[in-house]
Amino acid sequence: MSNNGTKLVPVMIALLLGVFIASLDNTIVATAMGTIVAELGGFDKFVWVTSAYLAMEMAGMPVFGKLSDMYGRKRFFILGIALFIVGSILCGTAQSIVQLSLYRAIQGVGASAIMPIAFTIVWDVFPTHQRGKVSGVFGIVFGLSSILGPLLGAYITENFGWRWAFYINIPLGIAVLLLIVLFYRESSQHKKQNIDWRGAITLVGAIVCLMFALELGGQQYDWNSGVIIALIASFAVLLFVFIIAETKAVDPIISFEMFKRRLFTASNLAGMFYGATFMVATLYIPIFIQGVTGGSAINSGLLLLPMMLGTSVTAALGGQLSTKFSYRTVMIISAVIFIAGMLMLSTLSQDTSRWQIFLYMTIVGLGTGASFSVLGMAAIHHFESHQRGSATSTNSFLRSLGMTVGITVFGVIQRNVFSHKLAEDFSGQGQISTDLSFKDPHAILSPVTRAAIPEPALEKITIALSSSISQTFLWALIPAALTFVFILMMDKEKLDVAKEENHTPSYN
Repeated sequence: MSNNGTKLVPVMIALLLGVFIASLDNTIVATAMGTIVAELGGFDKFVWVTSAYLAMEMAGMPVFGKLSDMYGRKRFFILGIALFIVGSILCGTAQSIVQLSLYRAIQGVGASAIMPIAFTIVWDVFPTHQRGKVSGVFGIVFGLSSILGPLLGAYITENFGWRWAFYINIPLGIAVLLLIVLFYRESSQHKKQNIDWRGAITLVGAIVCLMFALELGGQQYDWNSGVIIALIASFAVLLFVFIIAETKAVDPIISFEMFKRRLFTASNLAGMFYGATFMVATLYIPIFIQGVTGGSAINSGLLLLPMMLGTSVTAALGGQLSTKFSYRTVMIISAVIFIAGMLMLSTLSQDTSRWQIFLYMTIVGLGTGASFSVLGMAAIHHFESHQRGSATSTNSFLRSLGMTVGITVFGVIQRNVFSHKLAEDFSGQGQISTDLSFKDPHAILSPVTRAAIPEPALEKITIALSSSISQTFLWALIPAALTFVFILMMDKEKLDVAKEENHTPSYN
């Protein structure tokens, strides 16, 4: 129990569960989309299901982070869980793809409060000597949920139906709600501030435009189409207005003053590029296993396990080491391992054995884990209680932005390389050279589809797919290298237990 009456164990369980379900729903519907579209229709609108959630989650993070600084963590965390539960119930009852997208937006608003506030509560209530360990556990949960989402979504859809991918959140969400209400007592130290409505509205608008441009571009609309150009232009205008609004606001949603702290700026930018690179391995190794080696979805899932194990180990270890070594030192070691793993993945070919892939994924996981715990701690290091919500939400926002942009950019790279390679290999061979189904790597993930393709053609397709994925990993070394550069820019602070214990908050 903490010195304010908060029972730490049940509160930690609640926070971990909250982060788990909110993070899980970023990706859990990915493998269920085929089934959802088959039942609800609306193939031309299915991208809304993902983008509505992500857009609302990202846009709401800085807003709820700021509100929690102003009025307290507990009420907004409870609001976030309640919205998430309501959104999950509605998603499970959706009768059209448009309904499902709207309900996913409600889920996303709830998740935007859960994610940043959970980590901030840890910093508020846990003794300083436990923060590194607890942050490490949070890093494990966030990392695992990011990887488990597609696998769990596939399992639930196949065995229970896609609606249970949402219904599963209901008992977990209620448990989180009860534990927080019963066992979390909040600090009375809140700084009354003005609500920056202009900043909040323009930020939400900008992120929504960006998300839909990234989701629709190159898929439903060409990148040079009027719709995508209009979305990108709207994003640019709203972002410009947001920046101007923040420089003039008395209490801005995202304080540019925070970025004057070198540790805050460097750790946030490192997290953003970590997020972009991490998602490449998570997305394309399953495609490689199924599309190149002909493995099953279970096989591809099993090869994500070493990555999950590596992430778990270093997320916990990184948090603890931050009390003994500087954040910068811990992250330099982590980044070196991470870059080495990504470099190994860039050598993948159709001849690469699964044991080699197992090793490569383990190394990537070991290099990723610390980023989930240490960078969050570093971002919040210099700030008092009334600023921690904003600091944490900015960190979560930029990491999510990196993941989202990374998925889009590297998706474009992979598809272009794959299509170009196919065009070369099947040049002059009639219909198969123009068969658009082969330009989507998912088309050859199904054993039924693969069996229908002539062996010589299948070999060329798998070689093209293998080459496109390895080249994508090679391009991913650019943000990985930028991650290392920003880590080098971090100051040499560490989690100073003795210093922090002298600044305990007061409580009701």
